[in-house]
Amino acid sequence: MAEQRPGAWFGFGFCGFGQALGRGRGPQVSSPEPLPGGAAFRCVSAAWSYTAVVTRGGRVELSGSASGAADGCRAVWASEGLLVVLGGGPGPEEAELLQAWAPESALRGEPLWAQKVLRESEAQAGPLPLLPCGRAYMSPRPPLCRALAAGLRARRLELGAEHALLLDTQGQVFSWGGGRHGQLGHGGLEAEAEPRPVEALQGLRMAEVAAGGWHSVCVSEAGDVYVWGWNESGQLALPTRSLAEDAGQGAGLQEDGSKEERAAGDEDAAPAAFIAVQPFPALLDLPLGAEVAKASCGSRHTAVVTRTGELYTWGWGKYGQLGHKDTASMDRPCRVEYFMNKQLRVTTVTCGPWNTYVYAVEEGRADMPV
Repeated sequence: MAEQRPGAWFGFGFCGFGQALGRGRGPQVSSPEPLPGGAAFRCVSAAWSYTAVVTRGGRVELSGSASGAADGCRAVWASEGLLVVLGGGPGPEEAELLQAWAPESALRGEPLWAQKVLRESEAQAGPLPLLPCGRAYMSPRPPLCRALAAGLRARRLELGAEHALLLDTQGQVFSWGGGRHGQLGHGGLEAEAEPRPVEALQGLRMAEVAAGGWHSVCVSEAGDVYVWGWNESGQLALPTRSLAEDAGQGAGLQEDGSKEERAAGDEDAAPAAFIAVQPFPALLDLPLGAEVAKASCGSRHTAVVTRTGELYTWGWGKYGQLGHKDTASMDRPCRVEYFMNKQLRVTTVTCGPWNTYVYAVEEGRADMPV
């Protein structure tokens, strides 16, 4: 029997700077395409104008407005203002070298900031920009390394355009930064200088957090999705006025979240209560009651992976970042049929501001990028 092929990375959305996405036929890709060499990638991190990948061999490679490569890398985090690279030994107690670069440096010369950091296995620290010790994080604006409050042990940290979300080791969500679009989830529009627990989620253990440009998403250990913040492009999957002109015509959604074509003038459609800003976490129902395992946010779009390996996307779609073979925006979760049609199971999703990257394996396999 022939050996099953391993999983691979796919991409769709904005690629106007030539970043690793699709086959270079224009500034956008509206349906998932395998990344060149994507089967060898360990992880992907995307900024607006460039993308950074780490190969299974430990090599970081940049494409787009920033270019360059370096060896001996374990993890990478890309933003427009800062490129952070983590390298070092595999042991849980060994020191690792953390370096922060200007993206345009092509990883040459001297980094903006460098320091050895200790990995502490009990901290259960997650991916960059959270440091391995789980007590500090990297910011694209000086000071580049910022300490967290004493006693706050982080498992994951996500940075939006103006706000930050933190998931601690107990499954509690904290937020701080700008709040003018309700992205902090505290019920108001005020900014917060220090991490503050999202009180509406207390008592619920969360497993994932994701920060968009001005919206926030988290996933509970039970697989429920909570959303809050700005809904200008439908990125919260709540009814939005900016998309109302498309209601009753074009593509609708079937019960499972797949697209269907329907005629214009649906007179039975109930009037929507449009939501521009959602300042409190709202529970989101996915089609067929699907339970979610992973979530990621772009600037104004959202993507989740279900526990059965399906990918749903919604929000701003101008550059094809929703993966539905068009550039339409949507304010309801819609399943990306490409992976279903190819009998691929999605295991990981990571969004850039205007694009989306996905790791998928053949149905029946459980491979993960490691």
